[in-house]
Amino acid sequence: MKTDLVITGMHCASCSTLLTKSLKRVPGVEDANVNYATGRATVEHNSDTSSLVFAVEKKGYGATVMGAKTAKVETTTVEKKSVDPYEIQADQEKKELDKLTKLFHISLIFSVPAFIVGMFFMEDGIFFFGTEIPGAMVLLFVLATPVQFLIGGQFYKGAWLALKNRSANMDTLIAMGTSAAYFYSIYVVFWVVEETGQYFEAATTIITLILMGKLLELRAKRKTSEAIKSLVGLQPKVALVVRDGKEVKIPVDDVILGDIVVVKPGEKIPVDGTIVEGSSAVDESMITGESIPIEKGKGADVIGGTINKHGSFRFSATKVGANTTLSRIVKLVEDAQGRKAPIQRFADVISSYFVPTIIAVAIITIIVWSVFLKAGLGFGIIAAVSVLVIACPCALGLATPTAIMVGTGKGAKEGILIKGGDSLETAHKLSYVVFDKTGTITNGKPVVTDVIGPVLKIAASIEQGSEHPLADAIVEHAKEKGLKIDKATSFKAVPGHGIVAKLGSKTYSFGNEKLMKKVGVTIKDKGVITKMETEGKTVMLLAEGKTYLGAVAVADTIKKTSSEAVKALHKMGIEVFMITGDNERTAKAIAKQAGIKNVFAGVLPDEKAEYIKRLQDGWKDFKPGRTAMVGDGINDSPALAQADIGIAMGSGTDVAMETGDIVLMRDDLRDVSKAIRLSKLTMGKIKQNLFWAFFYNVMGVPVAAGVLYPAFGLLLSPIIAGGAMALSSVSVVTNSLLLKTKRL
Repeated sequence: MKTDLVITGMHCASCSTLLTKSLKRVPGVEDANVNYATGRATVEHNSDTSSLVFAVEKKGYGATVMGAKTAKVETTTVEKKSVDPYEIQADQEKKELDKLTKLFHISLIFSVPAFIVGMFFMEDGIFFFGTEIPGAMVLLFVLATPVQFLIGGQFYKGAWLALKNRSANMDTLIAMGTSAAYFYSIYVVFWVVEETGQYFEAATTIITLILMGKLLELRAKRKTSEAIKSLVGLQPKVALVVRDGKEVKIPVDDVILGDIVVVKPGEKIPVDGTIVEGSSAVDESMITGESIPIEKGKGADVIGGTINKHGSFRFSATKVGANTTLSRIVKLVEDAQGRKAPIQRFADVISSYFVPTIIAVAIITIIVWSVFLKAGLGFGIIAAVSVLVIACPCALGLATPTAIMVGTGKGAKEGILIKGGDSLETAHKLSYVVFDKTGTITNGKPVVTDVIGPVLKIAASIEQGSEHPLADAIVEHAKEKGLKIDKATSFKAVPGHGIVAKLGSKTYSFGNEKLMKKVGVTIKDKGVITKMETEGKTVMLLAEGKTYLGAVAVADTIKKTSSEAVKALHKMGIEVFMITGDNERTAKAIAKQAGIKNVFAGVLPDEKAEYIKRLQDGWKDFKPGRTAMVGDGINDSPALAQADIGIAMGSGTDVAMETGDIVLMRDDLRDVSKAIRLSKLTMGKIKQNLFWAFFYNVMGVPVAAGVLYPAFGLLLSPIIAGGAMALSSVSVVTNSLLLKTKRL
């Protein structure tokens, strides 16, 4: 089974790496992933959940199991109210933010005067005013001490936990760096080593800047998960249901299958169901991204969380609790944000070696400057402090997950559900996209396209007793035209040919050319009929006795957006294919309308996966390449599974959600190219984030170590190093958030 945990106490990517390893070592755990950006752990296991919590707490962190819903508490407005785990996490985040804000403000009270005294009223200050404050060094010691141990105590605690776990993290670097500056300054002040300066203000300012960076980072990180929060917020808290003939308000969690739910104008629909009485227009934009309200009447399906615009109706609940479309979307997006992209594994490997390497560089820096270059112990220590402080691995740990969180969240708002970072990464590498025909490129419902002669009323009258889909199309078309449909007095189906029926005293034959030949009818309009058949239409001929009367053409028409979708993919350099069980003539006619040149026709459902594999391995003049299959998620399951990316259509049908790597909530093929563009944009952000995180450290650490000092006299101040480190994480998260501004 799969369990999600809310993790508290993580400070950087090293913490998530440590917890991932710890959870994987728990007996019965098959896989585990701890996401620093989301503060979540996703564990696949067959062990007791309590053992997972214990493994996390043993390492000094907090863990709370996330379920669908937690215990219920009594309230006065509604009998019972469910405590949502998302609310619990939001409350924990708020407490953490409030605590951090308070610590930052206290730290400012001490560090600002320390900075002013150290920079402007000390002879070794950068901006010395020429006036020293009497007892300034002791004053700096008094100001720095509470910041170092009370405000900075969290870093010592984190470093100690890391040491107990035989690892090192961001807290290790900060604790070592600020302690070196602080205790060296004590040595200077109380042992009166006049030839060197003190660094109390550096230690206090570094801690304050790091707190500011963590504060900005936490605020920015909360914005990356806004998509999940907004989706969760769509769920109404109460529902108006009919119980014992009366309308009563109950918590939405207490709605059961088959309940009759009442929805009034302007209200949110509480759960999924089917309308049994009344009609209205429903705004489904928050689920499907479709901006225009959809007319709903008796028999229509409604989705929980959508908004009833006008009119009242009653519906029978068909999905409740965790099975509603909204709940499943939230779970799907959550899982996507927890799954790592392959590119993230590279960053994880680097992070695991990063902190020990930086500590080694800091030690070497002290030795080189104080022993070999004779610059003095103070010079070596301050250079080492700069190295330790500037090299925080947070930016590296946030680079990938924050971009994935924003990318998948943006997709969800537009009705594009991407199931994980791995799918997001693969989608931008696609060479081929294969579309199923029926229900994907086409509407999946036959409609009358042409009528030759005054035959529609007769055709509808003799077809209204038939259960054939083409018969439904003809009857529906006649009703739309306002024609009065008579009742046939006799009806006989001729398998493979058509039907013979009586209307009053007249006998009519309605079917294909074989039927016409069988009853001895000479067909007129042969040229027109042949042309319609080459366009992929099914033509049915009508005769009275042996007299030809005319014809009705029926076809499964392509969706309005199909050709636009194909053009968009072609612009991206992606080859498009259509696959269908139809004969080649019909298939090519439909493909031509959609602008598709490559067609696989006459393919049985169980053969579709083989055709996908052919493209993946290289077929005819096409080189091997990553292939996406786009289908309705029902009979295309094997092909969707075989493809590198399975894209399921179907407005969130159950099978579509289970089968596809990407689920398009709208039946709009243009969303295929949008999903690929979203993948490209997100991967672009990940690469930018990783580049700047690596570049920042590759450039910053040597400068902090003093490699430019001999030639240019440039030595990075620990204060500037602290500010740069704090801003590096914020810049990565902010860059990820810029994805929200991009158009798909």
